[in-house]
Amino acid sequence: MEAHAPHLEVPLTRLDNGDPELLEELLATVHRVASSAQFTLGPEVEAFEDEYADYCGARYAIGLSSGTDALMLALRALDIGPGDEVLVPANSFIATAEAVSLVGATPRFIDVDPHTALINADTVEEAIGSHTRCLIAVHLYGRTVALDDLVTLVHDRGLALIEDACQAHGALIDGHRAGAIGDAGCFSFYPAKNLGAWGDAGALVTSDSALARRVRLMRTHGERIRYQHEVIGTTARMDAIHAAILRVKLRHLEEWNDARRRVGGALTDALRGAPVSPPAPVQTGTDHVFHQFVVQSDERDGLRAHLAARRIATAIHYPIPIHQTPAYAESAFAGSSGGRGLPVTEQLARRVLSLPIYPSMTNEEIDAVAAGVVAFARG
Repeated sequence: MEAHAPHLEVPLTRLDNGDPELLEELLATVHRVASSAQFTLGPEVEAFEDEYADYCGARYAIGLSSGTDALMLALRALDIGPGDEVLVPANSFIATAEAVSLVGATPRFIDVDPHTALINADTVEEAIGSHTRCLIAVHLYGRTVALDDLVTLVHDRGLALIEDACQAHGALIDGHRAGAIGDAGCFSFYPAKNLGAWGDAGALVTSDSALARRVRLMRTHGERIRYQHEVIGTTARMDAIHAAILRVKLRHLEEWNDARRRVGGALTDALRGAPVSPPAPVQTGTDHVFHQFVVQSDERDGLRAHLAARRIATAIHYPIPIHQTPAYAESAFAGSSGGRGLPVTEQLARRVLSLPIYPSMTNEEIDAVAAGVVAFARG
């Protein structure tokens, strides 16, 4: 029987307040922006856009208010709307589908590969229909989709390709940054992301000058000149404080992603022989920057309760597939694979569990997580 000694507390992630030196630099940055009183768009946003576009290897980056707005404006800029279908993996955060619905188009939910939990050319090709206009490829948990075959497929079919890279900042695909390969790449800078702001923020990257112009116009009520509204837009601007914080943190992103890869590898090694399925090995030409470290277990809920009792935080990404949420349940199968359901996605929702991961995770914390999982198997 396991002794009742106190266990090391391990959070799911660590935010900026866990790094005193970084926090001091960020607070000084906020003070600088506040002193300038330039809070919306302006030079900080422009500088971040230039730096992020350069980092991603794209011609343009447009700072926005959220990843959801990035997806929605990408679709609008591509003239996708009522009567159009957009292929969306059901194994994703609901924002991927919401953006489609918000422009009046129909999300056609598709299943994913059981090993990577991502879409592939086979799952996409069988779902393309006469009304399909676009594919949203989601780089989920920090793992990148193998896009080589998909790029050929969507271009041959005359479809647009949007990359939902909201969980894959800095990840690589055949040497190129996630988000810079499709017609547009969309990012969220929610605070817990690999590159996080201090609130909601996002960006769209593209090398298409016309698409970039349209998104810039739509993010600020269709104005290029004050009170001259050329198109119907919205309020989707990035705040200057978020841009300034992101500029500081962008300088650390490569280091942090390398640390996440190291921690992800160490966790995988530590869990060998444990009663869970760790993340699948990375495919050739793809990457994993471990925004989440997701394992699978047939006894997921029991394992989660056991780890909570040992003060090890966990999460479930995602417990209900998008096509089974109340928001989409009524119309889900009209847009999914012929009404047959999405068995891989549905099984994943019952089995996935996100374990702690963050760049500063120590060997002691890694060992504590692994020991907790192993102890569950022993009873």
